[in-house]
Parts: sequence; structure tokens; C-alpha cells
Amino acid sequence: MKRNNKGKLVPNFTEKYVIIGNSVAAISAIESIRERDKISLLTVVSKEPYFAYSRPLISYYLEGKVKPEKMYYRDKQFYQENNVELILGQEVVKILPEEKNIILSNKKKINYTKLLIACGGKPIVPQIKGVDKENVFTFTTWDEIKHLENVIKKKKEVVVIGAGMIGLKAAESLTNAGLKVTIIELADRVLSTVLDKKSASILHQHLKENKVELITENTVEEITGKGMMVDGVILKNGKRVKTDIVVIAIGIIPNLDLVKSAGIKTNKGILVNEFMQTNIENIYAAGDVTETWDFLYKQNRPIPIWPLAYEQGKIAGTNMAGEKISYHGGLSLNSIEVFNLPLITAGITTVEKDTYEILVKFQPERKMYKKIIIENGKIIGSILINNIERAGIITGLIKDQLDVSNFKNEILEDTFGYIYVPKEYRSKEIMPLEV
Repeated sequence: MKRNNKGKLVPNFTEKYVIIGNSVAAISAIESIRERDKISLLTVVSKEPYFAYSRPLISYYLEGKVKPEKMYYRDKQFYQENNVELILGQEVVKILPEEKNIILSNKKKINYTKLLIACGGKPIVPQIKGVDKENVFTFTTWDEIKHLENVIKKKKEVVVIGAGMIGLKAAESLTNAGLKVTIIELADRVLSTVLDKKSASILHQHLKENKVELITENTVEEITGKGMMVDGVILKNGKRVKTDIVVIAIGIIPNLDLVKSAGIKTNKGILVNEFMQTNIENIYAAGDVTETWDFLYKQNRPIPIWPLAYEQGKIAGTNMAGEKISYHGGLSLNSIEVFNLPLITAGITTVEKDTYEILVKFQPERKMYKKIIIENGKIIGSILINNIERAGIITGLIKDQLDVSNFKNEILEDTFGYIYVPKEYRSKEIMPLEV
């Protein structure tokens, strides 16, 4: 956008927008740009050969619960309607900020006036002896899952390294596909970054009931096998676990491979300001590749979750098109269902300081757990297992930092709803009435 001689914002149709990546942050940026500029060139480059698809669905695809055509959340028509030049199956290998060019793996050079880096995260792959053997997988892309889908037809046992969100969904889908699954976790519990010991104990029992073996406080030191084929893993304590397949699901980190030589400032992720701009003029970043403001921790850090990536893409696209809007930060949110047991966490959930007020309702026989963490009268974190109906309300209270002192004793009750909060809060447009 630019201002005409009357000071009014009007579209600037001379831009060459380029977006690296084709997931949720990129899609949101496309929509925001095209709301403001329908004519300028807009090119999207993706290493993967697919239209935008839902990564959270890959585990359900592996089980056969989701058909290929249902994986997409934006189809060919979306790109056509938004006048997007879509380049699939090509990796961006270099960014040249001084020339305002990117170079693709096929040596093609593309010029830009505004560049958005939205290439997401990459799986953490530790330097384990034997990690280069066949039938060792990560669990993050559709192509990997398609390969794994073919391999499991002839195999019986699998070891999953890591008991985070990705590891648990991998274990669930592989169990449902008929394999014997063993999870190896370095921490003393599953989802150790967001669950305390009591809440994790529910998951431990639930996994056992669903015939998943869980080994905690241990790690894989070697992947063994004859030649290149996997036949087992050796743990730190010397125990050997027989397996045909290894799935590495330790976690995701921002994919900074591309930006290291481009002069773009990074820490754990790409550093951006409130407009999603990097330190280099006309280069923006959004989504899992970035490090952005967490308003609860009061620091910049990677928060690789779908809703924040979408919001950041929207902010970046709007600013790229010339209209200034700011990103005000977010908080960690995790939602997962493991063998039909739902779990949602929000904010700061594992705390040790005595200054926090902690409310807990624990009913192991119902596999139910509720935990609310309060600081200075405001909720800063929550864990909900198997009773998640009020998760939206509680998350809203965290986001808006409303003082809950007058109704905190009602929050853990099944009857809790907006009827307990102040009327002026209930009437807020962003929070629909729920009782």
C-alpha cells in the first residue's frame, strides 16, 4: 500500500512478493496480501510437492482414517483465485538480500521486493550410532508417512524415541495399524514440558491399557542391525529392545538452515519485531521458524503451534502489503487426543515457585485431571485431561489476564462458565457467551 496525493492508502501494484514455505503461516499471508493488493506478483516456493495440507492429520492418514483428498485445507483453486505463482517440489537454497533474489535447487533465480520466510520447523535428529540405517524415520511430513505406510505392512515392532506430542501420536497411529510399539523417553514422564507427574500418570496408565510399552528415564544410544536394516536399539542402561522400525520424535526446532548465510539475525529462531520484520529491510518471517513474544514468560521464544503461525502470517502479509499492524504475542497451547483421551494445556503448566496458587482436581478412576495455576489473581496456566469442555473459557481468561479472585473456587467445577465472570467481560465480542 502507498498514500496518494490526498493521503489515502491505495494499493501499490509494483511489488514482487515471494513466500518461502506453503503451510499455515504462508496461507494466512497470501490471504492478507490479496485483501490489500490483488494484482502484484505473488510467488510461493515449497520444498514439498503438495498444496497446503494439514500436518496434524498425518497420523490419521497412516491409520487410514483420513483419505488423501481430505488432507488438504487449501486446494489448487485457492492459488488460482489468489493469483499465486506456485512452485512446488523446489527448495530455496540461498537468500541474497543485497540483490533481493532467492536461488532454488534447480538454479533458478527469483527476484522479490518483499520476502516472507515461512519454512517452518525441522525435526530434531540426534547423532545416534546407526541413525542412518534404513527404516529410521521422523514423523513430520506427508512423504515420510507415505514411505512409513509402505514399510509397516511387512513389519511387526517399532520403537518411538520421544514422548512429546509427535511421539504420542506416532505411537497411537502405529499401534492402531497393528504394530507393537515401545516408547523411549529421556524424562521421567510423557509430555514432560507441559504435564506434571500426576497428570502424566493418567497418560502412562492409558498407554499401558492400549498396549503401548513406555520406558522412561532412558535413551537410545545405538540403532543396531545387519547391514543397513534395523533390528533393534541399545539403551543407555545397556538394555536391548528388538524392533524393525525406529521413529525419531524428540521434537521440532526452527529451520534456520536457509538463513544462516543471509545475515538474518537469529537466536533459537529468526528474530522479528512486532511487524514480523527481520533485521533486513523487506524480509519478514512468520510461523514455526520464528522466535516471538510469549506474554506469560515475558520473553521471546519459539512457540510452534498452528494458531500462532496463522496469526503471524496474517500480521506479516498485512505489513508486507503496506498496512501497519502489530503482533502482540501469544502463549503456548497444546491440544492432543491419545487413544480417545483428550488433553489440553495452556500457558505455564509446570511450576515450582511457592508464589503461585495451584488449584487441582484429580480423579484417576475417571482419568480426569484439572489444574489451574494462578499468579496475582490471574490464571497463567492450565492442564485439562478428559474434561476439556471449558478449555476455551479458561484459555480466554489466560489470554485476557482477567482477575479471577472472586470466582476462582468455581473454575474446577463442571458447571463453570461465563455466568461466573463479570458481565462486561461476558459481553466482549471476542468471547461468545457460554454458560
